[in-house]
Amino acid sequence: MTSTEDRLNAFLGKAIGDLGASVSAVLMLIGDELGLYTALAGHRLSAEELAQNTGTNPRYIREWLANQAAGGYVEYDEAEDIYYLTAEQELCLADPAGPVDLAGAYQIVQDLFYVRDRAVENFRSGNGMEWGEHHRCLFYGTERFFRAGYNANLIASWLPALDGVTDKLAAGGKAADVGCGHGASTILMAQAFPNSQFVGIDYHGASIDTARERAAQAGVDNASFELADATSYRSADYDLIAFFDCLHDMADPSGAARHARQALKPDGHCLLVEPFAGDSVAENLNPVGRLFYGASSLICVPVSLARQGPALGAQAGERRLRTVMVDDGGFTRFRRATQTPFNLIFEARP
Repeated sequence: MTSTEDRLNAFLGKAIGDLGASVSAVLMLIGDELGLYTALAGHRLSAEELAQNTGTNPRYIREWLANQAAGGYVEYDEAEDIYYLTAEQELCLADPAGPVDLAGAYQIVQDLFYVRDRAVENFRSGNGMEWGEHHRCLFYGTERFFRAGYNANLIASWLPALDGVTDKLAAGGKAADVGCGHGASTILMAQAFPNSQFVGIDYHGASIDTARERAAQAGVDNASFELADATSYRSADYDLIAFFDCLHDMADPSGAARHARQALKPDGHCLLVEPFAGDSVAENLNPVGRLFYGASSLICVPVSLARQGPALGAQAGERRLRTVMVDDGGFTRFRRATQTPFNLIFEARP
């Protein structure tokens, strides 16, 4: 076999893996909706038993299980002809409090096929697409996927990485969560710091309605929600203003930074959480970069371009973010406070 054939076979092997993952995305969504992962969690079941426990058809379930086992998302015991989840699979597929909600991520992927035709037009015209024009599965998928990361990191490591913020919030402070979506981060902070007041802010009315419902369901009375964009919300001496995975989407990120700077107390803090990225394309040519560039092409860049924004994109990188926050926004101090494999966490100070 020639070196050219070796390279061709290696590329096709990768492509087949990607193709199998693409087809399996639909099956993952089906498994999540039908409760198949949840029913498998903590059990070793045959296809017939899983079907019986979930009110589904055993022939379809056997095919679904074989697909999931082939992809490494479910384990198969050939001797007993039964299926089960490892502890790690269970954490990511069947635990709402787990560190990663993979099924939620696939709800985001589901939206990308809904908007495909519009995306083709945008690629030709350079036009954008507002957040609210996406299918509702994007809003719920975003809530689920990012909430898992916030549950794992926000209270335990991100806020403590900021100089003195947790002490201020424990004593009773005031914080804004700009671009709050369904309010997962707002509610989590409000639950952790009952002496403080939290305001979730978003320009998407349906998301604000859902955030209010979520807060009521959680019994949280120290969180409220305001319909406004990142440059027009009411300014009032905040101890903390947070941007969770949203600044790069905005039409006016520099204006959002300036408004936050003006809305903070003189000793206040701005928490900026952004997708993990290096400052050059070459640094981001890896699986995480691939994921974020893909989502950015179909969600983040169009949302910014819809209002003639700069379209920073999900892989903006620390250097560009520093320019937005310091050079444009007026903050005098800016540092990387901590990081995860998926996020960079920055602290900006007046």
